[in-house]
Amino acid sequence: MPIPASELLQKMFEAATSAALPEQCIADFLPARPKGRTLIIGAGKAAGAMAHAIEEHWDGPVEGLVVTRYGHRVPTKYIEVVEASHPVPDKAGLVASKRIMQMVKNLSSDDLVINLISGGGSALLSLPAEGISLADKQSLTNDLLRCGATITEINCVRKHLSAIKGGRLAMACHPAKVVSLIISDVPGDDLSSIASGVSVPDPTNYAQAREVLEKYALTPTPSILKLLNDEPDETPKPGSPHFNNVKNILIATPQKSLEAAAKVAENAGYTAMILSDRIEGEARDVAEVHGAIARQVAAHGQPVKMPAVLLSGGETTVTIREKGGRGGRNAEFMLALAISLSGHDGIYAIACDTDGIDGSEDNAGAMIMPDTLSRAEATGLNAKTYLSQHDAYSFFEKTGDLVMTGPTLTNVNDFRAVIIERIGSEE
Repeated sequence: MPIPASELLQKMFEAATSAALPEQCIADFLPARPKGRTLIIGAGKAAGAMAHAIEEHWDGPVEGLVVTRYGHRVPTKYIEVVEASHPVPDKAGLVASKRIMQMVKNLSSDDLVINLISGGGSALLSLPAEGISLADKQSLTNDLLRCGATITEINCVRKHLSAIKGGRLAMACHPAKVVSLIISDVPGDDLSSIASGVSVPDPTNYAQAREVLEKYALTPTPSILKLLNDEPDETPKPGSPHFNNVKNILIATPQKSLEAAAKVAENAGYTAMILSDRIEGEARDVAEVHGAIARQVAAHGQPVKMPAVLLSGGETTVTIREKGGRGGRNAEFMLALAISLSGHDGIYAIACDTDGIDGSEDNAGAMIMPDTLSRAEATGLNAKTYLSQHDAYSFFEKTGDLVMTGPTLTNVNDFRAVIIERIGSEE
């Protein structure tokens, strides 16, 4: 008996997140025990789960500290897990970052630092450069998140306002051996952008950080402007000897998660097509493109024959044009897609953040069915009005189509799946 489309959507999302769980992928990448100490540090939404997995698989003594988002703590015996704010940094993250920088001082070449990095690390490892206050960074972070800047652009700015990002943490660990185990949450798996590349040479510069602010017409505080213009000390660049003893390893990626979801779809009798693991852009614009491809499949069997599943990953953005609404980028994508499809028969979709939290709300994302708009209209809901107010969460809360998972303890960014079913049957 065919699996219902709504159930298949959820099974694909579960497969995508499961493929990126630290307990599933960390053991194969652990380095050999060192002569000296083994220090565990790191940050991200998966940091607590990664620390737990290290303790389960490491065959020697460990110590250290990692920072994760509030609500993402996992019990550990030897590695301290601190919770802090995301996406806007707070004092807890600042204090933890200072402690980590103190821990890595005076290490020897016999020591090993295992650096556990996952999405969200940029906000959680917050250590402003000299002359910059936490309030300065909080204000600018809010502006960057609302203006529509890409994650790469945001992290370029972050790295040049930080005493720990853009390779500075690796510099502080020198001469110890550093092995960074990384779960990617950025389009294209750019190591220098994941958690703002704390253990990776930084290819960007102060001028590029200023260009981001100019592009989006942002005016930061005078202290931030002064630092960006004075360019006191550039981040370490490729070729720096500080990275001679640093190894950065991707242990989970969006592509691997999409492939896991594709396998679920194929086992259910669908042809799966991965459109891309690195899609960026305004959530509503990306939804229009996905809707157009889905309609092309339904009408002409191109670029894939029905029944089919279109899969994509990456990180969309939402430029806030009107205050007051609730909803992350995945819910906004789903609402825009529902409007684009206009109740097209036989098309179902899901969009969720693989960390289980869509933006700052408590949902992972949302689903749509062919009858989503008709059900909404029957209760007086106007989808276009909710979209214009960036209030997709409220819309799907009222239709009952929110996806609620709680923290998944990993993060390979956005997951999108669109099912196009064969309508009717052939003899």
